Parts: sequence; C-alpha cells; structure tokens
Amino acid sequence: MCHCKNCYFKWITLNSSLSLSFAGFLDNLGPYNFFIHCAVFFPALGYIFLPSLHCETRIFLHHFNWDSPAKMASTEWGERSTAELMSKYVAKDTGIGVPNEGWRICLAHEFKEKRKPFQAKDVSLSNVLEHIGLGLRYLKWWYRKTQIEKKAPFIDMFGPLPLRQIYGAPLGGIGGGTITRGWRGEFCRWQLNPGMYHYTTVIANQFTVCLRRGCQTVYQQVLSVERPPTLQGWNWGYCGEYAFYHALYPRAWTVYHLPGQNVTLTCRQVSPILPHDYQDSSLPVAVFAWDVENHNDYDLDVAIMLTMVNGSGHKDDKRGGHWNEPFHLEKDGQAVSGVLLHHCTPVNPYTLCIAARHMPDRQVSHQTAFSPKGTCSGLWSDLITDGRLDSPTGPSPPVQKGEEVAAALAVSCSVGARGRGGLEMSLSWDMPTITFGSGERRHDRRYTRFFGTKGNAAPSLAHHALLHYPRWEETIEEWQRPILQDSALPSWYKSALFNELYFVADGGTVWTELPEDSDVSGGLRSEDGGLPAQPTAIKEYGRFAYLEGQEYRMYNTYDVHFYASFALVMLWPKLALSLQYDIAGSVIQQDPTERLHLMSGQCSAVKAKNVVPHDIGDPDDEPWQRVNAYLIHDTANWKDLNLKFVLQVYRDFHVTQDQEYLRDMWPICKAVMESELRFDLDGDGLIENSGYADQTYDAWTVTGPSAYCGGLWLASTCVMSKMARLLEDEPAYLLYKDILQRGSAAFDKLLWNGKYYNYDSSGRSLSNSVMSDQCAGQWFLRASGLGDGEFQAFPKDKVLSSLKSVFDLNVMSFAGGQMGAVNGMRPEGVPDRSSVQSDEVWIGVVYGLAATMIHEGMLQEGLRTAEGCYRTVWERLGMAFQTPEAYCEKGIYRSLAYMRPLSIWAMQWALDGARSRRLRDDAPGQTGDSTAPREES
Repeated sequence: MCHCKNCYFKWITLNSSLSLSFAGFLDNLGPYNFFIHCAVFFPALGYIFLPSLHCETRIFLHHFNWDSPAKMASTEWGERSTAELMSKYVAKDTGIGVPNEGWRICLAHEFKEKRKPFQAKDVSLSNVLEHIGLGLRYLKWWYRKTQIEKKAPFIDMFGPLPLRQIYGAPLGGIGGGTITRGWRGEFCRWQLNPGMYHYTTVIANQFTVCLRRGCQTVYQQVLSVERPPTLQGWNWGYCGEYAFYHALYPRAWTVYHLPGQNVTLTCRQVSPILPHDYQDSSLPVAVFAWDVENHNDYDLDVAIMLTMVNGSGHKDDKRGGHWNEPFHLEKDGQAVSGVLLHHCTPVNPYTLCIAARHMPDRQVSHQTAFSPKGTCSGLWSDLITDGRLDSPTGPSPPVQKGEEVAAALAVSCSVGARGRGGLEMSLSWDMPTITFGSGERRHDRRYTRFFGTKGNAAPSLAHHALLHYPRWEETIEEWQRPILQDSALPSWYKSALFNELYFVADGGTVWTELPEDSDVSGGLRSEDGGLPAQPTAIKEYGRFAYLEGQEYRMYNTYDVHFYASFALVMLWPKLALSLQYDIAGSVIQQDPTERLHLMSGQCSAVKAKNVVPHDIGDPDDEPWQRVNAYLIHDTANWKDLNLKFVLQVYRDFHVTQDQEYLRDMWPICKAVMESELRFDLDGDGLIENSGYADQTYDAWTVTGPSAYCGGLWLASTCVMSKMARLLEDEPAYLLYKDILQRGSAAFDKLLWNGKYYNYDSSGRSLSNSVMSDQCAGQWFLRASGLGDGEFQAFPKDKVLSSLKSVFDLNVMSFAGGQMGAVNGMRPEGVPDRSSVQSDEVWIGVVYGLAATMIHEGMLQEGLRTAEGCYRTVWERLGMAFQTPEAYCEKGIYRSLAYMRPLSIWAMQWALDGARSRRLRDDAPGQTGDSTAPREES
C-alpha cells in the first residue's frame, strides 16, 4: 500500500464479498476543473491582438568545442531543470521501451511559476497613449463581431487563454483534427472542427486497470490522479508520485507503478506523423499500446478499460440525437471490434471510434452505452466482476436533449509470473467532409482519398491503425535515430526538436483535397505569367493550412510561416510547395472591398494585386476564398511579406531541386519584387520602412532603412540574381545584381555602426538598439546555399560581429543568459522598452537566430541561445505542447500554442549543412547533395 505524502490513493482490498474502499473520496471534493478568465478593462491598453529531412546527422565531436564555459554552465543548469521535473518520482521503474531522450515529468509535479497572459496592466503609459485610437476601433469591431454577427474574433483580446500547465502530445495525424491528452492522462484539448479549439477536460475519458488473480479481482484503479465530484463509484486518486510521463513526439509514454501490486504498466501513445509520407500521415487515428510487467511469483490476468464520452465536452454534447453502436470488422484475415460513437451535429458531424484487435491470447469486450453522470457504479462493477464488460449487441437509442452518452472498451490478457504481456487499442475519428465558419463550401479532408467521404470509415481507420502502427513506429525510429544517437547534440535539443513538431498537426491544421473544378491560378494563365490552374503539388498532395496560433486564428500567416516553414520543407516538402502555390495564386488576385484597418483608422482594399497576403483566411469564415483576416494594419504596405515569399521560393527549390516549381514561381517573384521596389524612395537600391510597425514586429515602429527589412531586401535581390541566372533571364540578372550592389553600399553606410547593424536609420534615440533578428536575410541565404562569392549580400566579418553583439547583449546580458534572446537590447545592456514587442523574447525568432549562428560557425553560442527558450518554456513555465509566441523576463506570456517555434527545424537544417560541409572537406573530390529530394510516398 502507498504511504507517500499527499497521496489519496486507496488500493482495493477485495475479499469474497468484493468490498471496495473509497475512503479517499470523503474529503476535499470540489470542482474538477475551472478556467480563470481575465478581462481586459480597456482595449486601447491591450496588446494581445497584435499578432505578430529526414537527414542523417553525424556532426563529428571534434568539430564542437564542448569545453566552453557557456556550455558547461548550461549543462549544469539543464541537469537541475530536468531533475526538478522528476524530483517527486519515488518508484524505480523505468518502463519498457522508454527512450532516454525527450521531455520527462512526474505526474505529481507542480510548476512553481504561474504566469499570466499579457494584459492592460503590462503596457507602459507611453504605449497606452499611442494606441488609444486602436483600442476604441477594436472595441467597436469586437462588439459587432461577437454581439451582432455572433462570431468569434480572430484575436480575442478579452479572452486570452489562461495558462494551464497540463498538456501532453496531441493525438492524430496531420489535417484531420486533433485531440490532446495531458501529461497526467486527461483528454483536455479538442480541435475537431477545423481551426476551432475548445479546452475542456472530459473527466469520464479515462483508462482503468483491473488485476485478477485466481479468478478474483484484487485491484482496480482509474489511472488518474484526479478525484472528481462525479463518477464516485470509481476508484480515483492514483498516486502521481508513482508514475511519470515521457514525450518524444509523435510518441509519448506513461509509466505507472502500481503500489502494493508489484506491477508496472507502460502506455505508449503513437500517432502517424511520418516524414515524407502523404497517406498515413493524414489519418485521424492514434494507438495506445500497453506493456505489462508482472514482477510477482504468480500469474495475473490484466485488463485495461478505455471509457470515452460521445463528444468533446462542448455544449453540443447535450443537444441530443447522439448514439453508439458496437462493430466488428474482419479484413485481410485480421479482426478488430469496438464501439462507434456517432456525434450527430448539424455542422461537421463525426464518429469517434474505440477499438481493439482480436488476437488468440486477448479478450475484447465492450459496453455500448452508459451515462457519464452520477456514480456510474454499474460499469465499475461490470468490470470488477470478471475483468470483462457485458458486450451487449445492437445500437443504443439516441440520447435526449440535455443528456450525454459514453462507451467503454476493455482488453485483457494473462501475464505469467515474472513475465510480460501486451495490450493495444486505438482511438480514431471520422469527420470526412468539413465546412468552415461561413458554411459556403464543403471540403474533403485528405484522408478521404484513401478511406472515402461517406462518414463510415471509422472501423476501417481503426483496423488500419492497429495493423500498421508497428510499421509507423519503425519509420519514426528510423527517422529519429540518427539525431537521438548523435552524442554531439545535447539532450534538451533532441527533445525540443521533435516535441516542437506537435504544431504541424495541432496548429488548427487542415489538409484537404483540391476540388476538380478549382482554379488556383489567380485568373492568369501560365503563358501570361500566371500559374497552372491546378498545380501538381496541390492536385496530387492536397491543400495545407495551419494557424498562426491557437489564439491568433489566421491560416498560413505568411510573415510567421517564414520562420516555421523549415519543418514542412524538410519533412513534408510537397506540402511546403502546395502552400507556396496557394500563396502565389493569391498574389495575383485582388479584393477591392474597402474595410477599416484598426491601427490607422483608414479604409483600404482587403487585398491589393501583386502583393503577398498576410494570411489566407479565418477558419470561422472561408479560408482561401477570402484572405487577409488580419485587419490591424493594411499589410499591402508591409515591407517583409513580398521578400519572404521570394526567399522561401528559392530556399524550397534549393531543398527540393524542383525545376518546374522554380519556373512557375519566377514570374510571381518578379511581380512582387517590382511591387516592393516602390519602397525604395530615394533610388539608392535600399527600401525604407514607413514610420510605423510595417512588418512582422507589428507593434515596433521602424523608420527609414532598417536592419531587419533592409537585410531581407538585400537577401531577396541576391536570390533573384541566382534564380535569374538559373533560368537564363539575363536582363533580370543584371537588374538585381545592380540593385544588390547599390543597396549593400547604402545598407553599410546607413546602418553599420562598427559592431552591428542599427535597428533603423531614423536617428531616434533608440535607433541604435541591437535587434536579435537583424541577420534574418543572411540566415536564409545560408540556408539556401548562398551568402558567399558572387551571391553574397553581407560581409562575413560584419555578420559575425553582429551575431557576437547579439549573443553578448540580447542573450547573455538578459535574464542571466538563461531565457534566450530578447528582441531588442540597448548597447548599454538593458532591454529596449520602446514598444510592447522590443522587450519580449520570441521563441521562434530565437531558434532562427540560433540557426544563423550555427551557419556562421558559432555552434556553442547558437545552442546556448536556443537552450534558454527550451528550458524556460518546457521545464520552468509548464508550457509543454503550447509553446507561446512570446514571454517577457518576468510575469507574462503572449499567444499560447504558436506557429513560429517550428523554426527549430532551421537549426537542424544548419547542423545538417555543417555535417555536409565537413564531409566534403574530409573527402575532397567527392560529390553529393545533402538537399537532394528523397523518394516520396
């Protein structure tokens, strides 16, 4: 029996009368969960609404200087952080198959620091006065949107997400919706309707273990540390000090030691996130594989029961009409059975499915329907009687309005003395055809190409998952192994690299088929400088979109995708190209509809021709059809969007070597660069910013030539020269070489101060601030194999000096060097507080900065810079699987679950590049291209 402090676990002593002890339920019963909603008292004060390869890695140890002071101090700090997460774990069991690398936490852990979302009180008086007009206009817009149109605002400054330090790896593949299971085991975040989230813990969704010895149940326990006021006929309050959670996305493990029973359970959660796979990666399924270790000298029968409510904790669960039915499917000589939970809503109905595979030494049983209210002692007694459920036949009647229905599935096996056994079950959901918030169009999800659109695919999805998940795991291990086994890479980095990838699936992601009658060309035929009506990348691989963030609800926000895009182009390059074709098509389009922009208070067109859109729409409206959901600024005048398109086009070509893609994109690149030239007001070859926040830092004013946008401009002229040379467009080559030469001279003259590039050339008192992102243009040149010789935009010595200044000031002089790089730092070593963004840390920018450092040979500095963000987010602040856009040194964060941190894959791209260069240097005369495309499935 467990005697640990704060333990409410009551193990069951069963005699012949099968009496149970539930004494742990008699005290401290309260609401299971609640949200703290923080109201912002005046919109003008708020800032919340300002949004902002699979390649083997064997970098040789002697290439790294692991003995640097920065590295050693970082290691000691990291070891302390990791140990704290597991400090309450009292058992010795390590489970079966749990890797060494990843994010690990004891179920009894409590995070000491409780941060709050950015609110009015966090804004300086000067910024308050500057944004009063914006606040008033936002308030008027927000009222009309929520109270008249009855829609959710794309950014809701009155409802920022409170920090819940509970999330674990999400379930499901890419683009079919996701369900997040918390690290304590709760099903607590739901994104089944595309791009729309709700954050409800459904307490009845649980795993329960039943142990039997000699035809008598000796132990039955819900594997949850919670003790809710409902379902009190169940044995709750498992002791979290005897279990730990380990995540290495797309898999996760929970290891439970059962005190007093001498049994250890390892639950392995598997989702089909498979690089370069465009079929199984789209499936809305997950598998739970259970390993059982019986350390006793006698045999045991072990059953695992999964209970699941028909719904997701949303108000629709009680609208009535939902029903369940058992199913049995035999195909290819293999049989699975389980329960289908039909969720019958008027919009986007779906079917949940819990299932298990029939095997000679397994027993599968079910309960078709039970009410998840009251004590629910009937289901508990059903399992405890013989370790099985009754398995009634036939469907359940549809529930009445106000009622809910749930189902249960149990799988059991015998485990010999000192032996091991295994059980497995799957969870899948089938919502084949979706509509977005406007309801105007229907879209078929990608997986329907393989499983149909009729809404009856759940049994087949479960069958496929249970039979194929061992192959998925082999694929995942093959993909991750070279990085995990690379002893030159620190453990925190391996955890960060794979776990940050969660956002590819859980970023409100949709992956749909392109209808046969669709035309993405923008109305201009390819022979006239447009695109093919149905580019191969979209026709064959579908349309892909993901949100800027779960709180910033805009699809494919392009200034942010610039950072995150490395994950896609390295792992699913066809999706990266598909997204680019969609953006390119929208460049040519225009929407002259006038609307008010909230920052300026002026009206202008929703979308201008020959400029890159900010985003391709809001999932609560009609994405792809109506772009630019963002209406804070008129982004037609932003300085970075067009440039980021050009840089990504060439970077994507460099990775994929897709000549057709390069030819298709070339006229679009020329169009956006010609549009961008209008910002070179004095003809010196360098564009100027316009005196407001006209780029991704959309609350940080910039005037005249600037390090960030000027650097992106020079890098873009450089890659235009390269593309023109490849495509034998000599006039374009000469044009952009001339602009590059003149612009580089102006850039140096106006911005270089001898140590780094000034923030801007305005001459303001803060124009010489050190911007952490000042080398973004050089980053993309290096990532694209450019930056030297004929295709060089920045002198190497000045790049290195700038990066050293950023490391010394923005990293090491900020928060003791342990929180990454602050966006803006003054030369005297204090943060730039001129805006609400300059004194923030943007995690995705930091990972991009670290990649830049690695490209330039500053490996140790790059790793130390990035490590501060990982330690802060994942180990100190409890923001696992919800990495925010930003945090400040103390107190606050902004925009949980954000796209930009996917830029950590840019670090891996830089490391792979360093390896390739090393191999070429060690073996002169050998040829090879580490970026050549691999075979796609």
